[in-house]
Amino acid sequence: MDGWRVRSAKVGPIPARVPGTVHTDLLAAGLIPDPLIGDREAELAWIGETDWHYTREFTVDETDERMDLVCEGVDTVAELSLNGVSIGTAENMHRTHRFDLRHALREGVNELAVTFHPALAYAQRLREELGDRPGAYPMPYQFIRKAACNFGWDWGPSFTTCGIWRPIHLHRWHTARLAEVRPEITVDPSGTGQVKLHVGVERTGDRDLVATARIGDARQAVTIPSGQSEVVVELAVEQAELWWPRGHGEQPRYDLRLELLAGDEVLDAWDKRVGFRTIELDTTPDEHGTPFTFRVNGKPILVRGVNWIPDDVFFPRITPGRYSDRLDQACAAGVNLVRVWGGGIYESESFYDAADERGLLVWQDFLFACAAYPEEEPLGGEVRAEAEEAVRRLAWHPSLVLWNGNNENIWGHRDWGWQDGLGDRTWGAGYYFGTLPEVVARLDPTRPYWPGSPYSGDPRRHPNDPDHGPIHIWDVWNERDYGDYRAYRPRFVAEFGYQGPPAHRTAVDGFGALAPDSPAVRAHQKAIDGGDKLARGLAEHFGAITEDDDWHYLAQLNQARALRLGVEHFRSLWPRCTGTVVWQLNDCWPSMSWSAIDSAGRRKLLWYALREAHRDRLLTVQPHEGGLAVAVLNDTDAAWNGHVQVERMTFSGEVLARSNSAFDVAARSVGITPLPAAVARPDDPARELVVVTAGDTRALWFFGKDRELAYPEPDFTASARADADGTVVTVRARSLLRDLCLFADRVDPDALADNALLTLLPGESAVFRIRHGAGPESAAFTTRPVLRCVNDVLASRSQPARS
Repeated sequence: MDGWRVRSAKVGPIPARVPGTVHTDLLAAGLIPDPLIGDREAELAWIGETDWHYTREFTVDETDERMDLVCEGVDTVAELSLNGVSIGTAENMHRTHRFDLRHALREGVNELAVTFHPALAYAQRLREELGDRPGAYPMPYQFIRKAACNFGWDWGPSFTTCGIWRPIHLHRWHTARLAEVRPEITVDPSGTGQVKLHVGVERTGDRDLVATARIGDARQAVTIPSGQSEVVVELAVEQAELWWPRGHGEQPRYDLRLELLAGDEVLDAWDKRVGFRTIELDTTPDEHGTPFTFRVNGKPILVRGVNWIPDDVFFPRITPGRYSDRLDQACAAGVNLVRVWGGGIYESESFYDAADERGLLVWQDFLFACAAYPEEEPLGGEVRAEAEEAVRRLAWHPSLVLWNGNNENIWGHRDWGWQDGLGDRTWGAGYYFGTLPEVVARLDPTRPYWPGSPYSGDPRRHPNDPDHGPIHIWDVWNERDYGDYRAYRPRFVAEFGYQGPPAHRTAVDGFGALAPDSPAVRAHQKAIDGGDKLARGLAEHFGAITEDDDWHYLAQLNQARALRLGVEHFRSLWPRCTGTVVWQLNDCWPSMSWSAIDSAGRRKLLWYALREAHRDRLLTVQPHEGGLAVAVLNDTDAAWNGHVQVERMTFSGEVLARSNSAFDVAARSVGITPLPAAVARPDDPARELVVVTAGDTRALWFFGKDRELAYPEPDFTASARADADGTVVTVRARSLLRDLCLFADRVDPDALADNALLTLLPGESAVFRIRHGAGPESAAFTTRPVLRCVNDVLASRSQPARS
């Protein structure tokens, strides 16, 4: 529906884009600056405190038995009218609303009006009526069914939006329509794919109907007798090709079509591409506690996951193309699971379609995060209706493997002081242990449900117990050095993260400055004491940092190293630890945050680190029983065998000790080999490292933090030449070069380097392939601060004394 306009008491009317938000309409009209650039939250807060009126005229030449207005997403508190006659209200952005227009529609020109009232005022009113509830942030986001992060989070701004945020259309129909199509898709022990379609219809009359379904060569038709509104249609596909997570097999899908007929007339139809697979969540107690193992088609899966937040502050700007780009970036970083976090939204259909196509598993939170949520009306009824719709809408996707009740609310109730102020008031337990598991069991019995993340599986245990179920690790970022990830031996890590700045170009465009203490940077740092925590972590590893360019490089590097260390450590614990879900993949605005991809879609150094840590076959050196060990990580279906060479050498390349050993690691397994003392114990920790090699796979171990090491001055040559895709840079090292990176966006905003975080030993070389358009001079990619290594920051400082 085009032709919308929006106004308030003081603004407009101006053209409005639907789907859209009032913020983006005001931006398009030139009435406000870009809300995401600089510090605009206080300046633009009035938008969320204002009533906004959307109107559109449309012409009806002919009516039918029913004329419905279908609103797939209304954000959030709205009154709707047609030709001045009320047609309904909405108070939940996460639901579809359908309104019968017969009493208000007329032939000819009609005017549809949608008036939005401030979401914050609505939430504040319910807070007063129901009694306050604690939360992680002061805004009353738990008192309204609206994306919690819309009120601000520790990685995002507070812009309380309103608008028609998902498609809105007129639905003209007669006789009957499909009100529900809900498939249960399973695979029986013989390999036959079973489809059980639960079909619900809404009628205007009373006659027999027929529901016909087909998938592959299977066909089935079932009569829906007069007066009946539900039926089940069952189909079977013999020897169904199985859908697998990426890295474990292919992702075949089948076209499934259902038609609703009255005689020969097709009244309505439903088309999807579905996949056959089984999913179990294995939490059978073992000698270590309670595992948390996803089994797809009976096979345990090592989860290499990332957490997903909405990809834009203004949700309607998240296009199918952006979903595809982000999930492609996730796949390229070796990811096989994406967790849709509970403080955001149920993403649009194109997100889950893209996951199905790519073999990405999806862990879906119900939308509750970091607060005690009231269960009284009107919220209780809205929650149930919202959950039922979400399950019905998404249950057919093969990528979806888990429904999770909430994010951190059970933990918060236990540890964050909530109980002292709650008294006997509700806090959400009725949702997580009652409403939501009942909805999933009734509407999607083929999938597991888990009450929350973190949650230990038993209310008598601490919800964040490392021996039981999924945990979140945030004390490392908040209080400790990232090396302390190794102090944990969890069963599954559903959140852990470390902050770093966005790409240079994104920072300059979004902040206008790189100085960590500048007002612009502070405005985009939403974490409590985030700047201090970043500084503490940098000082621990690098000492004092005085140059802004050095700070940007090392802050990104520290983030990358932290998460790589964590992922590799947790992977080495397989099968005790069955997965990690890094916080977080993406960003919604230019931000100091935990993301691997910034808001402009540019890779941070963390992305390259995850690509390495998620490799199917990987060597990693880990502390082990007072010494060191090599962990051989094999996440493939074939055994990995060969010889591993371990060398202790000086930074100048002199080999001081060497050992060789054979290894044979079974498919989807980990092998641990302790290192001999001769290679594991240094003579001079400040000037030595361990190099572990097996074929073309290598791992390194340094015996101290960077500030403790006697790095040599960087000595290398860098040459550049143009090629068809951009520029090729070759670096030849004459000295050790640690964590060599090429920040291509400093030369061209759209340039992309294929590699980063390369450590070269003396005599080695590396090639960077940089994709960019016309314009940049190739030589520009070879100069500092575009081409960086740790040595060029630290080598000039006073050298540690020789031991």
